[in-house]
Amino acid sequence: MDTLSEILRALRLTSGFFLEAEFTAPWCIDSAPRREAVRGILPRAEHLAIYHLLTHGECHVSLADERASIDLSAGDLILFPRCDAHVLGSDLHLTPVLAESLVHASRTGGLLRIEHGGGGAMTRFVCGYLACDSPVSQPLLTALPRMLRVRVGDTAAGPWLLDTLRRGADETREARPGAEAVLAKLSELVFVEAIRGYIEALPPDQKGWYAALRDSFVSRALVLIHAEPAKAWTVDKLGREVGLSRSALAERFTLFLDMPPMQYLTRARMALAARELRESTESVLRIAEHVGYDSEAAFNRAFKRTFGMPPASWRRQSAPGAASSY
Repeated sequence: MDTLSEILRALRLTSGFFLEAEFTAPWCIDSAPRREAVRGILPRAEHLAIYHLLTHGECHVSLADERASIDLSAGDLILFPRCDAHVLGSDLHLTPVLAESLVHASRTGGLLRIEHGGGGAMTRFVCGYLACDSPVSQPLLTALPRMLRVRVGDTAAGPWLLDTLRRGADETREARPGAEAVLAKLSELVFVEAIRGYIEALPPDQKGWYAALRDSFVSRALVLIHAEPAKAWTVDKLGREVGLSRSALAERFTLFLDMPPMQYLTRARMALAARELRESTESVLRIAEHVGYDSEAAFNRAFKRTFGMPPASWRRQSAPGAASSY
């Protein structure tokens, strides 16, 4: 299995569409959901990314704390991997209206809706979310820019994906049985397509996690680590598997990821351990063994270096009912 698929599988995404939006010029909205709204969508969400797929018309978008804007047109997807505050509009100089204040239920029982504006040129969106485990989401989400635009219509999957999304939105408007489940799966496809588009657009000299996926040696090492994180890997073993010497692999790995292979392995193990601590009732010792540690003391030290507290304390803090963040 390729590295991106391994990471996406580990993320265990929860996803779906939460509203349709129809605007007429002039308009400007503050679109990022507030913490209370996020908890209303997904009460136990650890991390939420949101996106808007422009299905008709055009508009501008910018991060709330930056002046630079991006122009969007039909077929564009704008993704906010860390749910950063942002504004959308036909004119970003207008005072933005809080999008949450405009949301109302569909008359047909489908998606929530927003209808707003001055009666001019029309712009339509389908808006969605992706929720995942915060520890496991590293490094996938943090390696993305705060705001990512992908021209879905220009990708290999674009034509059929856009058509399918439109049909799915129509199904939801008509309250057809099973439409919400279909849209949730389509939401994940949109996210994967956004990631693919981002990787394909990277310049040849780019460094970082996504650029590493294009290097055959480092990418193969990442696949091995994520496929068997509990295995007693060493740089020598990884090098033999991918066809490089120990020193050559360490050099290439650090070049792309700014850390040596064993440090990356530790982070991957800690992410999996955090998920097991939150979701299972297994003892700390058993979880330590699951992620590759023979000694509970060694596991405790590694976990505390990563999360700032021992695993037992982290488990209590992350239990259902504890405060979520995004």
